[in-house]
Amino acid sequence: MRFGGKVAIVTGGARGMGAAHVRGLAAEGARVAVCDLLDEEGEALAGELPHARYCHLDITDEAGWRSVVRAVEDTLGPVDILVNNAGIIHFGGVEEQSPEHFRRILDVNLVGAFLGMHTVLPGMRARGRGAVVNISSAAGLMGFADGIGYVASKWGVRGMTKAAALDMAGSGVRINSVHPGVIRTPMGESASPELFTQQPVPRIGEPDEVSRMVLFLASDDASYTTGGEFPVDGGQTIGHVGHARTADEA
Repeated sequence: MRFGGKVAIVTGGARGMGAAHVRGLAAEGARVAVCDLLDEEGEALAGELPHARYCHLDITDEAGWRSVVRAVEDTLGPVDILVNNAGIIHFGGVEEQSPEHFRRILDVNLVGAFLGMHTVLPGMRARGRGAVVNISSAAGLMGFADGIGYVASKWGVRGMTKAAALDMAGSGVRINSVHPGVIRTPMGESASPELFTQQPVPRIGEPDEVSRMVLFLASDDASYTTGGEFPVDGGQTIGHVGHARTADEA
């Protein structure tokens, strides 16, 4: 098993992509802390797994992060893997998005991921090992109308990942970002079908398809990989598929 004896924290782990990451890590031997604000769902998921616990966590709360990491270390062991998965979206363009909503999106999606790394990386550095996977988005690789706060936050996660990877150079700790496209989750299912029907793989993605990338990057299989950005988006970020050309057009 790739994660036998290792301890992982997954934020936003109670449902959607986070729950898929939790199940995937647990299936390969990890002891997993399911961190979320959805207490009932998080407790239920942790209860299904052999070596898991649920931790209530507001990822924007620095003291909350310290408390959770201490609890995880006391009950499961030192943290080897952090998956910064939790995030929110609020639609609105540059004219319509309120400053309050803009700041809230940045606080959750960007500052929350920073606080997770800020809290766990010292321990990883001291032990000379560890892997962080930051869940960004296709919106961290391209622009989208009516999503200024979300796009700003996800580009921030992408850049922060690279800066942190350089900060941890030579420490044995690797940090990478994953960029999902439209995924079948409570957040993704509200998306317009037009977002994926014109991409090279013309369908909505499944949470497990993202988890397979997350597990690769969290594992020793990716031992020579840090600071990278990994789309799992059906080709959305490379452009739309045009109509097939005829012989006359070729």
